[in-house]
Amino acid sequence: MATVKVKFRASSNPDKEGALFFQIIHNRITRQIHTGYKLFPNEWNTDLSEIILSDSDTLRHGYLISLKETLAADTLKLKGIIARLEKTGSMYTAEKIVELFCTPENDGGFISFTLRLINELKQIGKKRTADTYTTVLNSFKRFRSNQDLLLDDVDSTLMTEYETWLKENGICKNTVSFYMRNLRAIYNRAVEKELTSQRFPFKHVYAGIDKTVKRAVSIKVIRQIKELDLTLSPLLDYARDLFMFSFYTRGMSFIDMAYLKKKDLQNGVLTYRRQKTNQQLSIKWERPMQEIIDKYDTSGSPYLLPIIRDLNIDRRKQYKNASHLVNNKLKKIGEQLGLGISLTSYVARHAWASIAKSKNIPISTISEALGHDSETTTRIYLTSLDTSSVDKANSIVLNLL
Repeated sequence: MATVKVKFRASSNPDKEGALFFQIIHNRITRQIHTGYKLFPNEWNTDLSEIILSDSDTLRHGYLISLKETLAADTLKLKGIIARLEKTGSMYTAEKIVELFCTPENDGGFISFTLRLINELKQIGKKRTADTYTTVLNSFKRFRSNQDLLLDDVDSTLMTEYETWLKENGICKNTVSFYMRNLRAIYNRAVEKELTSQRFPFKHVYAGIDKTVKRAVSIKVIRQIKELDLTLSPLLDYARDLFMFSFYTRGMSFIDMAYLKKKDLQNGVLTYRRQKTNQQLSIKWERPMQEIIDKYDTSGSPYLLPIIRDLNIDRRKQYKNASHLVNNKLKKIGEQLGLGISLTSYVARHAWASIAKSKNIPISTISEALGHDSETTTRIYLTSLDTSSVDKANSIVLNLL
């Protein structure tokens, strides 16, 4: 098995700093990796092969501590590379160790690997996955105080600590699971690239989907939202209109509303594909839906609603900005009404299902879009429905207003 040692080469001038380098020995072949780090001779213990910390200069002391930590991390990285090569059972050379260490793809950092993966996803057009991984990574970086760690150090203990940290910060169970599932996907990609060995670090953390806490409101509250006089508050009025449009359309998600096109509405039927699942849904067009459409000028735009307004600007960014704006304004509407929950666009989606259920509409007809344990179950129900029964259910709910 290969060995790794840190060596110090003094300068020919005793008043100048010398150089630190790694010495790799395998099958009696020696190779060196220059670190670029510098030390004075009195700062290096040759017998112990370690840095001697100086207390005389505060700035120098800080530098030496940082350098000592960096050398330790680089040593771990090299040992991790050797361990992976040994595990394959194949022949390898000292040159191969040096090559893997010096290749950016193999820098061994979990956070740096994730950043590269996110960039790769963006380049191939998978922006949604890239956005998801970015959200997850930002959370993990806060947990780690922005300190990277070796891929080989990602283990079950670390993930259990992260799970505990999330819970202590008030993160709900399903969101914890969301983070864990995506971190697991990222980690598995590193395993596939043979950058680390599979240690099953997520075996002791929760990665399932718990039943969603009820966030629905009553039909009475929906009426209050609909009848609010928001004439003097255009942004609140805009947020309310999009909330009601979602409710009118059986709880259509905000992203699906954003991408609705005028051509999707034909012969009194609105047909669209869900962005999340690519499932096609059809909704009978009702009068209150048209009233909202008539309220806004979208001439010159292929989109049905005024969410994506400029075709020359990134459309996904426009959708995300609009979603943030609408949820912010809905929260203020909820506070104005004294609701016990935070009003968001999602509430309209959940409210429709709950109100329909309260009117004894069959569960299969409602499809319990927000009450199922998974999106798969929801999809199964929706796929098997007769569209007319769903449209009838929607008419029943809207007639309650």
